[in-house]
Amino acid sequence: MYQSTNFINKKIQIIQFILFTIIILMGIRLFYLQVNLTHYFFTRSQQNFLRKENIESLRGNIRDRNGTLLATNRPVHNLYWQNAGKPILTDEHYETLTQLEKIVEKELLPLVNEKISTTKHNQQFPLFFDLSFEQLSKIMEQFPDNPNLYIDTRVKRYYPYQSLASHILGYLRNLKITQQQGKMGLEKLCEDILHGKHGTQLKTINSFGKNIAKITLQKSFAGQDIYTTIDLQLQNICETVFPSIYAGTLILMNPTNGSILGLLSRPNFDPNIFLDTITPNFWQNLQKKQPFINRAFDACYPPGSLFKLITISAALEHNIIKEDETSLCKGFTSFARRKYWCNRRQGHGELNIAQALAQSCNIPFYEIGKKINIDLLADYASKFGLGEKTNLLFNEKEGIVPNKKWKEEIKGEQWWPGETLSVAIGQSFLLVTPIQIARMIASIFTGYLVTPRILLTEPLQKQPLAIADTTLSFLKESMKSVVTRGTGKRINKVKDILIYAKTSTAQISTFQMRKLNNAYLEHGWLVAYFQYKEHEPLIIVILVENAGTAQVATRITESFLIEYKKLVDNIEKQEKGIS
Repeated sequence: MYQSTNFINKKIQIIQFILFTIIILMGIRLFYLQVNLTHYFFTRSQQNFLRKENIESLRGNIRDRNGTLLATNRPVHNLYWQNAGKPILTDEHYETLTQLEKIVEKELLPLVNEKISTTKHNQQFPLFFDLSFEQLSKIMEQFPDNPNLYIDTRVKRYYPYQSLASHILGYLRNLKITQQQGKMGLEKLCEDILHGKHGTQLKTINSFGKNIAKITLQKSFAGQDIYTTIDLQLQNICETVFPSIYAGTLILMNPTNGSILGLLSRPNFDPNIFLDTITPNFWQNLQKKQPFINRAFDACYPPGSLFKLITISAALEHNIIKEDETSLCKGFTSFARRKYWCNRRQGHGELNIAQALAQSCNIPFYEIGKKINIDLLADYASKFGLGEKTNLLFNEKEGIVPNKKWKEEIKGEQWWPGETLSVAIGQSFLLVTPIQIARMIASIFTGYLVTPRILLTEPLQKQPLAIADTTLSFLKESMKSVVTRGTGKRINKVKDILIYAKTSTAQISTFQMRKLNNAYLEHGWLVAYFQYKEHEPLIIVILVENAGTAQVATRITESFLIEYKKLVDNIEKQEKGIS
């Protein structure tokens, strides 16, 4: 009996110990769940009915110098179908969709029939994107309280002038539905200024996913506007006068402060196309035209006869030639048992250096090339800002100004004297960017090299031009003779405008290859300094790729000057009328 009682007591003790252990473990577990995992479960529970979302910030506008919008934002209204929990369409739904199809001019019934059976209660799916104002008005009028229709309004980037100044403005890429980032141009360079600051909001939803309340946690702040130096009216003229069949560039710049008033690069593109999804085929076809190369800053070309201005400067200042010196052009000159031809095979006859520049005669410059050192010529090119970046806001190429050291390092060869003759007329290895040429021409008339400016807020930066005033005066006189009796006479027909100019036909292949197709034809240049009445003087640089001649650039310049004169006259008339 005693043993039996002891046995029972031991069993009770074991059971008590097990129960006590279980209670302790449960307590520890409850403590772990309630204390250690409090934040985890609290967060999980909130996720059942709270949604944290970004509030999109308005991107800053890009404006021209007068405040006109070049890139802005516009509201976009998208139409959604909100499921009411029924897996099939009712007669009322059919009637609604039939009326909607007439408004948006698109079939909606097949889409809704496909989506409705798999869509949860209060879940939405899109019917139509980017409703027009007329479509939006009709929907709001005919379906003011329809529980199945939901209109979502967002903000979208908008370029009102499509491809105008596209290489300056750039474009955006989509990161998320509500986030965009600058990919090119000012949209990229000024991203930190333009994008603003996104806010956040907390939405409360019910078990069906319907929003029942929202709280703003952090307000969004719009990006700042930026003002460019571009003048929309002048930019429009640039776009109009440059033929769309040609690739090339047109730069319009104020020589005194470097402000770029107009800039065109062809082919161009419409930045609006990147605001929506584009197909791979569309992208490949677009790339074939190479529209994203900014030919004003980021492409290099042989300067051709434009370089003769530098050759004259070096030769005059080192007494290789005199201003009144004459030479005989019989169509060619010989050096090292080779003929170097003039652009006019029958020759120009006897002419001085200014006349040679006006007629774009090569022979006097070949003669300079026989006497001048290539390093001296390269040094003068550097004085005029060639072979180096202009330090503008945009990415740009440096170009090439060859000398003895350059050829040894790059080509692994010595410099041959005959190559200096080619450099003297702007050929050989010489490469420049159009913006370098604009800066160079401006310096002849201002006496300093100015840094080109795209934004009004950029400071004026300039450095003295290490060229004698007498040399600059001779260059101006020579450029004046180009329009009075030389290759630029056509633009002198535009009356009452003071013009100094230089044309150039830059060879890019042998004469045999140019017969193969237009891709081997010469590039055509025209640069000019002009002033109308008392208005600020301007520099225009025009490069037309594979034009075969400078005449195309000359015609563009003439058309531009005619339209520019009309614009200025109209503005003056309006100002007089207002006063």
